[in-house]
Amino acid sequence: MPGFQFSGSQEEVVPAPKVLVTGATGLLGRAMCKEFQNGGWLVIGTGYRRARPRLLRCDLNDEDAVRGLLHEYKPDVIVHCAAERRPDVVERHTEAAVNLNVHATSTLAKEAAVCGALFIYISTDYVFDGRNPPYGEDDSPNPLNVYGRSKLEGERETLRHCPGAVVLRVPVLFGEVESVAESAVTSLWLKVQEESCTLDHCQQRFPTDTRDVAAVCRKLSERARQDSSIRGIFHFSGKQQMTKFEMAVTISQAFSLPSNHLIPLTEQPAASAPRPINSQLNCSRLELLNLSVEPQPFASAISDCLWPFTPDKRWRQTVFH
Repeated sequence: MPGFQFSGSQEEVVPAPKVLVTGATGLLGRAMCKEFQNGGWLVIGTGYRRARPRLLRCDLNDEDAVRGLLHEYKPDVIVHCAAERRPDVVERHTEAAVNLNVHATSTLAKEAAVCGALFIYISTDYVFDGRNPPYGEDDSPNPLNVYGRSKLEGERETLRHCPGAVVLRVPVLFGEVESVAESAVTSLWLKVQEESCTLDHCQQRFPTDTRDVAAVCRKLSERARQDSSIRGIFHFSGKQQMTKFEMAVTISQAFSLPSNHLIPLTEQPAASAPRPINSQLNCSRLELLNLSVEPQPFASAISDCLWPFTPDKRWRQTVFH
C-alpha cells in the first residue's frame, strides 16, 4: 500500500515516514528523493525557479511560506539540499547566495525544531582551508572563500536553532545530470572532447556520487529517529583522491577515448574564488556507527552518469551486455 507500512501484524497499518527535501530539482535533491522513495518513505520535494509537476513550489527566503509548508505537511525529516554551491557565483552574487545558504537555513532549522522534525543540513569540505588534511568533524574550520564561509555560517545557524540536527559535510558531487554542466565533475566531459585542453593538476579532490550521499542521509534519518544521540557534524566522501586532470583522464579511458590532448596544469589556476588545495574529510564517525556506504569506483560511477551524453546512447548496451 503506497505511503503506508505494516507494523507487527497485517491488521496494524502505520503511515510511512515523511521526508521533505529542499532543492529537489537539483543534482543532489533528485538523488535524495529517489533514494527515500525507494526506501519506502513518503517524499515531499520542494523547488522554486525550477519547480515542476509533483514538486511543491516554495521560496525558502519567505519565512511565512516555509512555516506554512512545514505546518501543512508535518515531515518527520527535512533534508536541506537547496544551496548556491558554485564558489565563483557566490563571489559575484554574494547577497543572494547568503540569503539561501544562511538565512533560509536558519528559518528551516527554527521551524524544524518547532515541529519536531530531524533536520539534515548538507554542508561542504570547503569550510576547511586545505592546509592540514585530513579533517575530522571537530577540527577548526577556516574557509578560504565566501561560499565556504556561507556554508559554515549555515552550519552554525542549524546547530544554534536546532540542537538535534545533523550537519553532513561532503566534497565535490557528481551524479545523474540533466546537462553535463550541472556538475564540475561531469562538465569535464566537454574538456575530454576538445582538441587541446589544460586542466588543473594541483588541487586534490574527492569526487562523490550523489547516490551515495543520499543513501547515507537515509541511513542517518532512520537511525536518528530511533537514537537521539545521532546529531551534530558528520563527514562523508568518495575515497579516490583525484585532480581535475586525473578525473578527465579516467573519463577518457572509461569511454575508450584519447587523453593525450589533456595537459596537466601544476600551478594554482586563476579563479575568482580561492579553493583549498586538499580538504580531504576524515569520515570515521559515520563508519564507526555503521552509517556509511562503500562508494563504487569513480570510473564506473562516472560512466553511469555520462553514457546518455555519448553520440551513440547504445554504448552502454554494447559494453555492459
